[in-house]
Amino acid sequence: MKRSRKSLNEMRIQIVNDKDEIIGYKDHNDRDPQKDIFRVTGLWITAGNGDILLAQRSFKTQGAGLWGPAVAGTVEEGETYESNILKEAEEEIGLVGIKPIIDRKMKSVNNEYFIQWFTAIVDRGYSFKKQDEEVEAVQWFKKEEIVKLLKEKPRMFLPYLKQYFNFFIKRAD
Repeated sequence: MKRSRKSLNEMRIQIVNDKDEIIGYKDHNDRDPQKDIFRVTGLWITAGNGDILLAQRSFKTQGAGLWGPAVAGTVEEGETYESNILKEAEEEIGLVGIKPIIDRKMKSVNNEYFIQWFTAIVDRGYSFKKQDEEVEAVQWFKKEEIVKLLKEKPRMFLPYLKQYFNFFIKRAD
């Protein structure tokens, strides 16, 4: 049974220190963006031929209409990085039955959060079921297409996606 999606107002998130150790919990909107560090996850999905799945954020959410990794989420109280990415993959794009591979963990450019990256290979024919509140569209891209678009139309992507994508493709090559 599909769980109803919590709004950011209802979400209690993990607050961590500079070593990514949990030091407390806060409602998402009560955190101090200048000092509270939280946790997020991201999932890069590729097909067997190397194509990369990106998701366009819903026009109703933060980052409205911008393209980013196939799946991303904020780690909530009681979750691990892995349980969060599995939940988000199912909620956002209907992806179930995967065993995501843990990739690099990094701190965001603005030191606002730690992001644990995961990767997964999914058949191009998989029937994704996007959650309209979160995802406007999902689309497969060739690596070269993304590189070109990041250069020519960077504003179509989430902030910092170029940095994260460049890291991902260096690791994948």
